[in-house]
Amino acid sequence: MVYQGEFDILTSQYNQFIPIGDKVAQEVEKSGIKSGVVYVITAHTTTGITVNEKLECLEDDLLDLLAGFAPEDGTYYHARFLHSYGAMAGNPTGHMKSMITGNHCVFPIVDGKMKLGAAQEIYLGEFDGPQDRTIRITVMGEK
Repeated sequence: MVYQGEFDILTSQYNQFIPIGDKVAQEVEKSGIKSGVVYVITAHTTTGITVNEKLECLEDDLLDLLAGFAPEDGTYYHARFLHSYGAMAGNPTGHMKSMITGNHCVFPIVDGKMKLGAAQEIYLGEFDGPQDRTIRITVMGEK
């Protein structure tokens, strides 16, 4: 069986990590699947999905690391007028940060529950906000 769902998040900052594990767990529960896997995928190219320990200090350290990797004042080919959009592209750092974090994660489902490690949290990484963002969930397995 395959279940597909999604949820939206309105982000509040230009760069931030937002814990979404509880929302993903709700989708797993709605699926009714007892044994299988859940895929968590962002629908946006300037966001990421990543997994780490849920600590504000670690979230800040990761944002600082990404800012050093792709500084806002850097020189980027993407920061130019895009004829296909009819506007300036002002988000090259968001695209690079999303490449580093990735756009998805996968977890097993056992006895109807997503199995994360004791300290693990699923995060949406926002790198071009604030914006309304969509997270897509696919749960596959047996009821």
